[in-house]
Amino acid sequence: MKEKSVKYGIFLALLSAVLYALSTPFSKILLEKIPSAMMAGLLYIGAGFGMGFIAVLRKSTNRKAEDGNFTKTEIPYVLGMIILDIAAPISLMFGLRTTSAANASLLNNFEYAATALIAFFVFGEKISKRLFAGIIFTVSACLLLSFEGISSLDFSKGSALVLLSAVFWGIENNCTKALSEKDPMIIVLLKGIFCGGTSFLIAVFMGEKTESIPAVVFALLLGAVSYGLSIFVFVYAQRYLGAAKTSVYSAATPFIAAVISLVIFREVPGTQFLGALVLMIFGAWLSSSDEPLLKKE
Repeated sequence: MKEKSVKYGIFLALLSAVLYALSTPFSKILLEKIPSAMMAGLLYIGAGFGMGFIAVLRKSTNRKAEDGNFTKTEIPYVLGMIILDIAAPISLMFGLRTTSAANASLLNNFEYAATALIAFFVFGEKISKRLFAGIIFTVSACLLLSFEGISSLDFSKGSALVLLSAVFWGIENNCTKALSEKDPMIIVLLKGIFCGGTSFLIAVFMGEKTESIPAVVFALLLGAVSYGLSIFVFVYAQRYLGAAKTSVYSAATPFIAAVISLVIFREVPGTQFLGALVLMIFGAWLSSSDEPLLKKE
C-alpha cells in the first residue's frame, strides 16, 4: 500500500511538472496577441477560475474543505506571496518578449537555487553541501544563457528579467512555505483573485489592450492548467513524497519546457544552450541527493 502511495506521489509530482512546463512556450506564442502585464494577469485569473471549478466539484461530492483561515502571524506571508506573484509573472512576460522560450525555460531553473539560498541566508534553514554544489552549477548555467556573446559579454535584458522573475518566485516560495498547512485551493484562489486582478488593472493603467478574444480564452485556460492545477497537484504530491522529494521531480520542469519549446518553435540549440543544459542537468542531479546537512551558524 505504501509503495502504491509513493508511485502515486511520483505520478502527481511529474504531472505537476509537465503542466507547469506548458506555461513558458505557450505564453511566448500568446504574447504575439496579448501585452505582457495583461498576459500575466490572465494566467492568474485563469488559475482562480480553475480552482473555483474544482471547489464546486469538491462541494458537490460533499468533501470537507481543509483549513483556510490565516492567523495574524501568517498575514505578512500572505501579503508577500500576493505582491511577489504580481511582480514575478509580469517580469517573466516582459523577459519572454526578448529571449527564446527554450532559454527562458532553463533560466527558470534559477528559481530553485534562489529559493534555497533565501531559505538559508534569510531564514537560517539547513541545506546540504550537495545542494550548494548544485546551486553553483545552476547559477553558472544561468550566467552562460544570459550572455548574448561570450566575447563581448553583452548581458541579455530578456534573460535578466527572466532571472528577476525567478528571484521573485524564490522569495515567494519561502512565503508560501509558511502557509503550507493551509488548503492549497484557498491559496491558489487568493493568487487568482488578487494577483490576477491587480496585474490586469496594472495592464489597463498602462494602456495595454488586446482584440483577440480567442487568445484571451486560451490564456485563461493555460493559467487554469499551468498556474492553477499544477500547484494544486504539487501540494498533494508533497503529502505522499514529502517536500524535498517532490521538489526533485519538479526540477524536471525547466527541461520539459525547454524540449517543448525547441519542438514548437523548431529551434536548433546552439553550443551555448547545450553547455548550459549540461550544467543544469548536473546541478539538478547534485541537488536531488540527500546528505548530512550543513547548518548556518
